[in-house]
Amino acid sequence: MAHSLTQEYFQIPVVTRAYTTACVLTTAAVQLEVITPFQIYFNPDLIIRRYQIWRLITSFLFFGSLGFSFVFNITFLYRYCRMLEEGCFRGRTADFVFMFLFGGVVINLFGLFANVFFLGQAFIIMLVYVWSRRHPLIRMNFFGLLNFQAPFLPWVLMGFSLLLGNSIVVDLLGISVGHMYYFLEDVFPNQPGGRKLLMTPELLRVMFDRPEDPDYRPLQEEQQDGDLEQDN
Repeated sequence: MAHSLTQEYFQIPVVTRAYTTACVLTTAAVQLEVITPFQIYFNPDLIIRRYQIWRLITSFLFFGSLGFSFVFNITFLYRYCRMLEEGCFRGRTADFVFMFLFGGVVINLFGLFANVFFLGQAFIIMLVYVWSRRHPLIRMNFFGLLNFQAPFLPWVLMGFSLLLGNSIVVDLLGISVGHMYYFLEDVFPNQPGGRKLLMTPELLRVMFDRPEDPDYRPLQEEQQDGDLEQDN
């Protein structure tokens, strides 16, 4: 069984595997009191004045203590990150890493002007937004309550945050950055006079692009009643 779990783990595409694992390990470290949230939250003053550069990354890795919020966020992260990596970014790992870098840099820049301590949820919303815009015809079902087209998913999630009494600043941040990437990558290059502005550095292609494993098995999406699902 251990061998089977290990095999399944390494079947997860590399970027999704690395990011999800980093998030789980960070949460575990906080739960075990190896580190505290105060050491990893986004604080521009500490980053600039005390050179605590790690906060530019660690603020994307923590979704709160173990509970509903953590499970909800880590599930969405795994699901939509993997679907992107196995879908429109399949065989283009370097381009996917570049999207991560673009999203991370822009969210950090926007974070300078927003009172947000952890940026991981905004990053998830960005991933969801890009996936939803690239799959506009897919029908979604939200916990058996709402049926809608995929492009409305980020807005439904924002409404859900509002109902839970959470700030929607993080959701708006993720939607804004997701739209920036979608516009620059998918819309503007196809406009009259437009051109591709987001160019993946050759170094990333050398580091990450590899021939596809013939034994690789993409994620099989299963419909489950009462959960967020996609309909044929």
